[in-house]
Amino acid sequence: MSDVNRTGAVGGWTRAVTAKPRLVLMLALLFTALAVAAGNGVGDRLSSGGFEAPGSQSSYATAALAEHFPDSQPNLVLLVDTRGADPDSPAVAAQGRRLAGSLAADPDVAGVTSYWDTRAPVLRAEDGSSAMITARLRGDDDAVATEVKRIASAYRGTHGPVRVTVGGNAEVLHEMQTTIQQDLVRAEAIALPITLVLLVMVFGSAVAALLPLGIGVIAILGTSAVLRGITGFTDVSVFAENLTTALGLGLAIDYALFIVRRFREELAAGAEPRPAVATTLRTAGRTVLFSALTVAAALSAMLVFPQYFLRSFAYAGVAVVLLAAGAALIVLPAALVLLGERVNALDLRSLLRRRSGPGGRSAAESGARYAALARLVMRRAPAFAVGAVAALLLLGLPFLQVRFGAADDRQLPATAESHTVQQHLRQDYAGSPVGAITVLAEGADPAGLADYRRQVAALPGVIRVEGPVTGKEAGTAYLTVIPRGVAVDAGPQHLVGEIRGVPSGFRASVTGQAAVLVDTKHAIARRLPWAAGIIGLVTLLLVFLLTGSVVVPVQAVLLNALSLTAMFGAVVWVFQDGHLSGLLGFTATGSIETTLPVLMFCVAFGLSMDYGVFLLSRIKEEYDRTGDHQGSIVFGLRRTGGLITAAAVILAVVMVAVGMSRVSNTKMLGLGIALAVLMDAMVIRTLLVPAVMRLTGKATWWAPPVLRRFHDRFGISEGAGSHEPDTAVGAPRSGERRDPEPAGRN
Repeated sequence: MSDVNRTGAVGGWTRAVTAKPRLVLMLALLFTALAVAAGNGVGDRLSSGGFEAPGSQSSYATAALAEHFPDSQPNLVLLVDTRGADPDSPAVAAQGRRLAGSLAADPDVAGVTSYWDTRAPVLRAEDGSSAMITARLRGDDDAVATEVKRIASAYRGTHGPVRVTVGGNAEVLHEMQTTIQQDLVRAEAIALPITLVLLVMVFGSAVAALLPLGIGVIAILGTSAVLRGITGFTDVSVFAENLTTALGLGLAIDYALFIVRRFREELAAGAEPRPAVATTLRTAGRTVLFSALTVAAALSAMLVFPQYFLRSFAYAGVAVVLLAAGAALIVLPAALVLLGERVNALDLRSLLRRRSGPGGRSAAESGARYAALARLVMRRAPAFAVGAVAALLLLGLPFLQVRFGAADDRQLPATAESHTVQQHLRQDYAGSPVGAITVLAEGADPAGLADYRRQVAALPGVIRVEGPVTGKEAGTAYLTVIPRGVAVDAGPQHLVGEIRGVPSGFRASVTGQAAVLVDTKHAIARRLPWAAGIIGLVTLLLVFLLTGSVVVPVQAVLLNALSLTAMFGAVVWVFQDGHLSGLLGFTATGSIETTLPVLMFCVAFGLSMDYGVFLLSRIKEEYDRTGDHQGSIVFGLRRTGGLITAAAVILAVVMVAVGMSRVSNTKMLGLGIALAVLMDAMVIRTLLVPAVMRLTGKATWWAPPVLRRFHDRFGISEGAGSHEPDTAVGAPRSGERRDPEPAGRN
């Protein structure tokens, strides 16, 4: 980015974004309008699956079974309630056969199995109150979502003597997608007005408060357009919409807070609007750029995983981060040039100050409190460091008992129809085929297949083995293994490994919900070191380029990781073990969806680095100017402590609004990240960072000579060039400090 030279002239990047500010704003408006058009209907093109690992044994077997044995893996269930009659009574049986025949005639249905055609006991409730019709819908997740919507509406309800409700994995995913989209609209309706009120309280000025929302709108709408384009090439998860809204608002607010704050500092020091914007871009703007790159790197690490559920968050996250940063560094400076001093207009807090009398809390008072806290922490650095680390590790202890599972109908509210149907299957049907383990046999002869069947049936945890069912191709068949327990429990998962270990003279491929979960866990475990390595290395490099130290980047990575312990501990204690489930309105499953901790780590780590970069940049700026290590820490916390806390609270409000979703995974994501952000702002940045930096002393800024020379040549910091006097922008001369901000400004 450009600088302001000693005569106050503006050049480079600043000239590009501020020379014609009205044109920049008109182009931004045009971009937003085009994004609205391009992103229209993106929600209908998003998918609700993506948890399975492509290329795994279960993925291969599922595709092969769908091709050769369409009715082997039902994804639709019609639960037929006999309304007190016997399922075998003539009227009920006739109606059941009519329903099954009508369903089988549907061109989008690949195979149908009904109790009244097979008399299979597994398809009849143990108490005789209901029976099942199962079917397999054709196509991928998107096609199935369209088909199940039509079929469910046609069959749901009363049919003569019976009443039909719809379940199965297809209906679960459809209800989940619909619920998430409805909840997203509600989250936006809740978060936006609360966010605006908080921004007015932080900025004082209603004009300044509207700027971050404008940046957020550009980022959100732009990302929707990007996702709409990506859906033309690959699958994108519907869950990514929630991240787009939360990060778009949160990061726009973060970036705008720091840029507007720095701009107002320059104005208060006597600078004209254009030079003030130049200094702001050179300082806070550089920090925003580094922060955006760090967050984007953390989110892009999810691209190493094969599941498109995780990859979708990388697409959405990187897009929204770069768009938020781009809008903050292009559109916002143009707006500030035009506004000038009017950025402070409509100070609504003056009404509160008049009501409460003189002495209202100013930004200077807030900064003084954080400065006093920094001095206190540094005086007792060992105690604060040990105490904070111990408390965070204690809060994270429940995560040691984590059990990983898969998302199922229990993600939905208890009143959801598909959840109710699946709950009936778990309670009233012994060994339901919906959760069965299926073994595809290829190249098998009858004798070898019979011997294999006997070995599988003898395994512990097997209720029975059905089949083999042979296909048109010679040597191709499948077996259905009914396990004890729910498909996502530990028992069926262990059974998958035992079945795969049974020797056979043919190719045996195991699939089913339990097998998909096993393969998903294995794929994540195999790629997790790569993701962690990408995040760690990129973070170390960027923080080194910002600070010129090799110690500070290591501290940043370790402290950021430590800030996530409370989040992971709470996730297990609340969502796995079920504490507060009544208050929060969800069904505990005894496990955590396997991909979710990875997602939460990447998002929360990136956001923590966001705040870390803002604090470190101000500390480094002051240290370069004065060489006073402890004074620089106090200065950094004075200048950014209130803003970081305010930004964290606002982002937490947005995430809590997302966490009010009726889908458990989304609730876990929103509430978990809200907790992580607050812990980072209120514990890591205000307690641990000053304590640890005090303990490491001036060694904090050490780097070997070769790296020091590298940083001198390629490094960028917020204070670059600020050590030289610059009277044109009101910058302090060497050894001077800026005066505190006027009351009412932030």
